[in-house]
Amino acid sequence: MFIFEEKLCSKIKHMSNYPSISIVTPNLNQVRFIEETIDSVLSQGYPNLEYIIIDGGSTDGSLDIIKKYERHLKYWVSEPDKGLYHAVQKGFAQSQGEIMAWINSDDRYHRNAFFTVAELFGEHPQVEWLMGTPSLIDEKGRIVQVDIFKRWSKYMLYMGDFRWLQQESMFWRRSLWQEAGSTLNLSKKYAADFELWLRYFRYKPLYLCRAPLGCFRARQSGSVSVQHYESYISELTQMLAEEPLTPAQEQDIKRIKFYQWVEQIPVLRRFLKSEGRLRKLYGFPPYFIFHQASQKFGFIN
Repeated sequence: MFIFEEKLCSKIKHMSNYPSISIVTPNLNQVRFIEETIDSVLSQGYPNLEYIIIDGGSTDGSLDIIKKYERHLKYWVSEPDKGLYHAVQKGFAQSQGEIMAWINSDDRYHRNAFFTVAELFGEHPQVEWLMGTPSLIDEKGRIVQVDIFKRWSKYMLYMGDFRWLQQESMFWRRSLWQEAGSTLNLSKKYAADFELWLRYFRYKPLYLCRAPLGCFRARQSGSVSVQHYESYISELTQMLAEEPLTPAQEQDIKRIKFYQWVEQIPVLRRFLKSEGRLRKLYGFPPYFIFHQASQKFGFIN
């Protein structure tokens, strides 16, 4: 059993020093994992948190677990809905936090993730959305994989490189959510998360943090993302094909493809200094890395 410690961490100051964070958890019959998810949110000890759970009418004992924690929730409901993304949308409609995210009821956050997020957003106003290094846990809750660090650009997506923008590690400002329409695209049955990232990329660059924030649970069975993987990829690929590109963006893609080709030929690579040109074309923002001396995260290009 996972226990939520009610005593806040000793390092917590007055809650007004921390930006408000809204977390939504959609759930349907995940009694095996939902308590671990809830604990990963509440045991952060974050002082300015609103946590919302939207249950789709579970019949497996999930409600008993949710009720155990209901005094720590801003809002929860159990009623039939139109699926995962509809549940997330309902949750966001109940939220008011400056920073937003959702975590599914079989995944979890890493310890102190919210304090890291608060530090990065609070000290760097130019950051509108942020992703930690993707990681995986197994059915026992063991961390079994942390991905190699990878920088992201909208051009990578336009060219079909989308593995993986991890929803469990993604946080964004409410201002960006509002700028992008304040909604998930509920016509997308499998990849509404990716459609949201695609919209965000139209407005702001994605900043990366070289630390895990959330983790996806790799399961033997019952995972929607695994069961419908081919449908997810098909929906995602169609969105990319329909993404409107300006003439300037199309020219940038042609240049990127050219310099990618140059990168495969050592003599040309040295002569044309293609790596630096590629970086400039991609438009990567600086990323965050932890500095041991200061015990804080800072930018690096």
